[in-house]
Amino acid sequence: MKKILTIILALLFFGSFSAKSNEELTIEKQLVGIVGAISGTVKTETRELKTGDKIYLNETIVAGAGSGTQILLLDQSTFTIGEDSEVVMDTFIFDPATNDGKIVASVKQGSLKVISGLISKKNPDSLTVEVPEGTLGSRGTEFQTIVSSGRTDTLLIGPGKNNTLGMRPGAVLVGNNFGSTLLDNPYSITSMSKGKAPGQARKITKNQLKKFNKKMKSLRVAKLSPDSTKAERKAIKKELKKELKALGFEKEEIKSIIKQNIKKDKKKKVAIKTERAEKKKKAKKKKKAKAEKKKGKKKKAVKKKGSKKKKAVKKKASKKKKAVKKKATKKKKVVKKKAAKKKKVVKKKPKKKKKVVKKKPKKKKKIQKKKRTAKKKAKKKKRKKKK
Repeated sequence: MKKILTIILALLFFGSFSAKSNEELTIEKQLVGIVGAISGTVKTETRELKTGDKIYLNETIVAGAGSGTQILLLDQSTFTIGEDSEVVMDTFIFDPATNDGKIVASVKQGSLKVISGLISKKNPDSLTVEVPEGTLGSRGTEFQTIVSSGRTDTLLIGPGKNNTLGMRPGAVLVGNNFGSTLLDNPYSITSMSKGKAPGQARKITKNQLKKFNKKMKSLRVAKLSPDSTKAERKAIKKELKKELKALGFEKEEIKSIIKQNIKKDKKKKVAIKTERAEKKKKAKKKKKAKAEKKKGKKKKAVKKKGSKKKKAVKKKASKKKKAVKKKATKKKKVVKKKAAKKKKVVKKKPKKKKKVVKKKPKKKKKIQKKKRTAKKKAKKKKRKKKK
């Protein structure tokens, strides 16, 4: 963070350039800014860049794979270039006395994150980023764009409306010949393809945000590397002192400028920290409220389940009792029916026997009668023959 402080000092120092020094620079090369941080290999057409190197107008900055750089412009704007990127500063006009000016940069490929400075603060429409599919008009904000083959995705980071820092609400106008889309809500995104109007603004998803952050990952690693921070800080301080001396500042003036800039930066950091702390507190409160609601819902659900279980148990018990009663009644009915059937069977059998006993003697009597009649007839015949 101290490294970033020193870089911001460089910005503020460059912002206080006199008109005379600007005229001297425009004779050969127009100074645009200074390299604040770097990771991996970042080059221009003629040289390889290092922390503290100056950036001039119309230089093409190329960051390779796993590389990135942060450029601090004279109006305190910050351009962060991600890996596999190619960016050119086409126009840079800045009057430190009035903060009037104009910035036009073009992204041929890769990713660029922009934090607008004094020029955009004075006139929000004075910072433009050109992409192959159209233009991005910054209106005093922080945004990031990713240019890939035939498509450009643009993300508005902030700040939002009614922010605690009192900053101008952020907005980016994404447009081309076919139409335009205004991003005015933090973390809203739109896509733009060749030959088509930009898509509607929508809230960024977690996966999309990961892609945007991944492009700047290499530069974060460079900032946090513990090996080279002290050496880099010393080098930046030496360069700043040289530049300030060249402009005619004395030691005491240099110290006061540095102190003032550090105080300003500290105030900003304190404000940012308090804002983050408030956000964390709010988030915690929301989580607690949600947790309490969930607990209440769970208790209600448990009670409902208990009551439902009791009802179910009662219903099952009543059903079982009814089933037992039905079975008992059925068994009784079956037993009664069986008993009745047995009685009927018992009663019917003796009747049949009596009938059979009665019938048999009748038949025998008939046979005997027949025999008797036959004997009588036979006797009569014999008697007739004898006569």
